[in-house]
Amino acid sequence: QICALVFVLLPLSLLHSVEGAESTNVTFFSSADKTLNGACGYGEYGRTVNNGWIAVAAIANLYRNGAGCGACYKIKCKKAQCSENGVVVVATDYVGAGNETGFMLSDNAFTKMAQPGGEKALLAYRTLDVEYDRVSCQYPGKTLLLKVLEDSRYNSYLSMQFLYQAGSYDITAVQVFDDENLEWLPCLRAYGAVWNLSKPPKGPLAVKFLLDGESTVTPRWVLMRKVLPAFWEPGTAYDTEIQLD
Repeated sequence: QICALVFVLLPLSLLHSVEGAESTNVTFFSSADKTLNGACGYGEYGRTVNNGWIAVAAIANLYRNGAGCGACYKIKCKKAQCSENGVVVVATDYVGAGNETGFMLSDNAFTKMAQPGGEKALLAYRTLDVEYDRVSCQYPGKTLLLKVLEDSRYNSYLSMQFLYQAGSYDITAVQVFDDENLEWLPCLRAYGAVWNLSKPPKGPLAVKFLLDGESTVTPRWVLMRKVLPAFWEPGTAYDTEIQLD
């Protein structure tokens, strides 16, 4: 099984810092206490992806109605115990906290910001001022997976999500091709990273998705031919053989 992303909303008062990074503060949660599904719907994948270095977004412009699920951010703190390298986290959840916190990090992501030996000192602060910036997600040796979720029902309901989404773009639309009527059927974003389609056509199925992101980049469709077999199975993640960058 595969899972997802966590974020915290930032108030409008938070300012941009130098070189495009933004400033906020972060806190942490115990990795053992985090619920599985969350707002992105990633399940166990959301807990374990990226070595468990994950974040819950607490502001709406990071969650972006689910388009921000799976985005990666480099976060660096400012205390003497903080490392220059910071930590790269994957957003796998969202809680509209409505406070001064931008991210809730998993505890191991929080301590990853420390210099060697400074982990306990960072945990003692509980809240840290940080700078963050969106970066390209990297999954060496992994290709993009399309998972058919467990609530899918063959020929009546298709629910799916993308896993190991590399790069720095959002997936903003998904369509499934109907061979019989020669038309593309738009999927709905059910919530988070979950897309669904009622009464899907018979497989094998071609699926395409729209990549969007930075204002300087033209959105583009990515086609996956027959990515889902004739008899696709709920709970199975299918390899798209695509590596995004």
